[in-house]
Amino acid sequence: MNFLAHLWLTDRAGLPLVGAVLGDVVRGRLDGQLPPQLEASIRFHRRVDVATDAHPLSVAARARFGDGARRYAGIVLDVLHDHALALDWSLNGSLDGPHAEPLERFARRAARAVADPGAWQLAANRAAPDAERFEALLLSYREPAGIDHAFERIGARPSRPERLHAVARDWRAWLADVRRDGPALRAALLALEPSF
Repeated sequence: MNFLAHLWLTDRAGLPLVGAVLGDVVRGRLDGQLPPQLEASIRFHRRVDVATDAHPLSVAARARFGDGARRYAGIVLDVLHDHALALDWSLNGSLDGPHAEPLERFARRAARAVADPGAWQLAANRAAPDAERFEALLLSYREPAGIDHAFERIGARPSRPERLHAVARDWRAWLADVRRDGPALRAALLALEPSF
């Protein structure tokens, strides 16, 4: 799961949305130095990551990647889960029926929450992302060009980006599987309880 899916799950858990992104930034133990709700949100992000990686659908999806590609399979699948969620946004129900909030409204609300400068300064001692740019990033997950750009941006991080780019180049081949498996995986993740 990448930003959009983490935000969607965190929203359904009733936790601060900023923690859905800070979960990728804040390292180490959470020992009461942050507000309890923010710590719970960061902890929830970590639980989602662990549960996603261990889920049989994720294990099977990574296994479908060839030798040498499995190291990057999780990254590719995370981004594709966001793409699938964005493409199928109106079909993603909650416990009380179809998702009523349009993606555009959710992206704006989530981006504003993620751009909370106080939370970023307190938890990560750095500036918060710009709300407009983060909203555009979330909305870009609907488009193939946005997915290509996401892989370019992520590929700038590893020491050998050419390997990630080689695996990510064929992302369209994996999309049907992710769209098929995504609802069941998200349903399993919705069952996770936040811990305080």
